[in-house]
Amino acid sequence: MEVAMAMGFLAFQRRTLVLLLCVLAAAVPFAGASVASAARPADDRAGRRRRRLVQNGLGRTPQMGWSSWNHFGCNINEMTIRTTVDALSSTGLAKAGYNYVNIDDCWANNQRTKEGYMAADPNKFPSGIKAIADYVHSKGLKLGLYSSAGTRTCSNTMPGSLGYEDIDAKTFASWGADYLKYDNCFRDGSTETVRFPRMASSLRKTGRPIFYSICEWGMMKVATWGSRYGNSWRTAGDIKDTWDSMLSNIDSNDEYAGYARPGGWNDPDMLEVGNGGMSNGEYVVHVSLWAIAKAPLIIGCDIRIISKETLEILSNPEVIAINQDRLGVQGKKVRKYDGEIEVWAGPLSQQRTAVLLLNRGATGSRPITAAWGDIGVGPSVAVEARDVWKHETAPGRFTGGLTADVAPHSCKLFVLTPVVRQR
Repeated sequence: MEVAMAMGFLAFQRRTLVLLLCVLAAAVPFAGASVASAARPADDRAGRRRRRLVQNGLGRTPQMGWSSWNHFGCNINEMTIRTTVDALSSTGLAKAGYNYVNIDDCWANNQRTKEGYMAADPNKFPSGIKAIADYVHSKGLKLGLYSSAGTRTCSNTMPGSLGYEDIDAKTFASWGADYLKYDNCFRDGSTETVRFPRMASSLRKTGRPIFYSICEWGMMKVATWGSRYGNSWRTAGDIKDTWDSMLSNIDSNDEYAGYARPGGWNDPDMLEVGNGGMSNGEYVVHVSLWAIAKAPLIIGCDIRIISKETLEILSNPEVIAINQDRLGVQGKKVRKYDGEIEVWAGPLSQQRTAVLLLNRGATGSRPITAAWGDIGVGPSVAVEARDVWKHETAPGRFTGGLTADVAPHSCKLFVLTPVVRQR
């Protein structure tokens, strides 16, 4: 297993080089479409003619923002959203890059109007969604909405968009929506590869750039076709605020690392940081894995009452910089020992490398080594190692590998920068 993972990462690095050469040669504004034939699986080449459905200029880096679902579920209203918008600004999270405000399930009336339109629940959103969008936009942020590729949404409290794709897309656009999370409940028997593309087409026809988040749960290997239609696609089921659930979702996500690109990202689901089910150390692991995997960073806690520790975890600029790196290559698991110790790595711009040393075990610190051969660094290359959680550069230079002791249920996250030798 260890040899296979190492060989896989070397191939991954070669694909990255090809990706860079293609981007430089093509010099097009939407990099995701230009590199498909060189750096992605063959079945994606056939879908390039359909990439026009999602060439909306969005998602050049993984989306960042906040969603109502993980903490509030259906207990949302106009005041909750407005005060959350205010908190994004006052905490500095908006400035850190969290710019989408996503209203998840349960925002609409139980039934459509007699004309067939969705309408906001008047008890929850008496001012209507357009007024909420205007408020969000006035703060320099963007509004996200939710629907489902079925007859009802997953809560069964509001209509889905199946059969109403055009009318709903036009409605969302008229309100000023910037983002659509599209779920997969109350299906009609047709496949996901039929239902989700319909909404992609409808969104495109509105003429408004709307980030399209496909929430298909990874049922039909969505990563293999999601980039033709969406800006991100869920690779697993709903995350829970537990250590095991978090790791399970990122493991499922890791299987599809080669399909992520600027404009389209694998999505292991939203962040649970701050909801109380894990320790702060485990939340550091949560954010670190999402960062190196170029996963969407969508906060799921109540940021109006956010703790100092949670705010520091979510707003660490060096960790966010790994996630938002413009090279746009998803890091992946490159080495695994005894079911507990893992090394994750991924290339960054400017010839740098992100490295995560993870101790999944529950007892005892462990020394973990990232060997240059595993992480795609040349054997004689000397690097400086920046610990992005400590905000410290380790003394000295490292050649051949980097070793650190890692506590149980913890990780270390480094950025390695090659040192130019003086002649």
